[in-house]
Amino acid sequence: MATHTADAARLTELDPTTPAEPVNVAEYGFEGRFEDWTAEARYFEYTQAADPVGLGYTPQVPAERFGPELYSGGATRIVPLDLSEPLGITSGPATSPALLAHFVRIRASEKIHTEVNATSQLYYVITGRGFAVVSNSLIKWEKGDFITLPAGSPATFHAQDDAAMYWVHDEPLLRYLGADATTPRFRPTIFPRSRATEELNRVAQAPGASAKNRVSVLLANAEQEQTLTITHTLWAMFGLLPNEQVQKPHRHQSVALDLILDCEPGCYTLLGDELDDHGEVKNPTRVDWQPGGAFVTPPGKWHSHHNASGRDAHLIPVQDAGLQTYLRSHDIRFKRFGNHS
Repeated sequence: MATHTADAARLTELDPTTPAEPVNVAEYGFEGRFEDWTAEARYFEYTQAADPVGLGYTPQVPAERFGPELYSGGATRIVPLDLSEPLGITSGPATSPALLAHFVRIRASEKIHTEVNATSQLYYVITGRGFAVVSNSLIKWEKGDFITLPAGSPATFHAQDDAAMYWVHDEPLLRYLGADATTPRFRPTIFPRSRATEELNRVAQAPGASAKNRVSVLLANAEQEQTLTITHTLWAMFGLLPNEQVQKPHRHQSVALDLILDCEPGCYTLLGDELDDHGEVKNPTRVDWQPGGAFVTPPGKWHSHHNASGRDAHLIPVQDAGLQTYLRSHDIRFKRFGNHS
């Protein structure tokens, strides 16, 4: 009987509809009244708020293209690929909710300075060559190199020839979190063009390469032993789309910021929400590739890459998949024979 009474008292104590005893702050030596912090509280019936994206509260990520004319010729400059307005982001420029991509142009014998509140920066040298001063270190860079910089890495890039870069960092994520990046999570790293192309050629020439979903090299940093990514937030791939081949549909929850390198007309991506009975993208949107251009692949979209151009093409997708992998939410899926998973 005593046990039953104790259980009943415990249930009453845990019952959220039963109020707690009031608190008398005078007993604790405090004076004054409690403040009311309820003004910003909101309440939604579950089905009216469980999917803010589907319900339209959180804007979808648009499949936007950015052409090479944004950095071809003209003055030395940084061009943000800004989609903050359609994304509903008011705190500053963003290409995806977590990342901001840019085209950077540096005229020969000129320089440009970069300094940003980000945990990770990735530069890919589209054209040109030069040197950079990064946190009192002097480095060389040239066409085809990848450079990653951690938090607290102000850099000044000097161009010997007219140069262009693709620059991606995670400053929008830091803005959203209200955080400052103060602790480097990896060492500054260069992936030279010569080694990257050597590794890609080795993969492309391996037996069975044409049967794989991707002919590509994933770039990784020694510090990222769990995620196997280029930084702890960023993911980058150096890929080949061989002539007359199709990279079958796949999808992932990270946003892809795709840079197209060399390609001829006839290279394109198909995007859609579902696969049809044949495992192809259903009712797709077609995004034609531009050499030196970029486009955004929204999260969760099935997409396939096609090359009917007559020659091989190369591309570099950059994603926030380092972060997504660490959160166990990346959820990358490939179309397999016999099913749509």
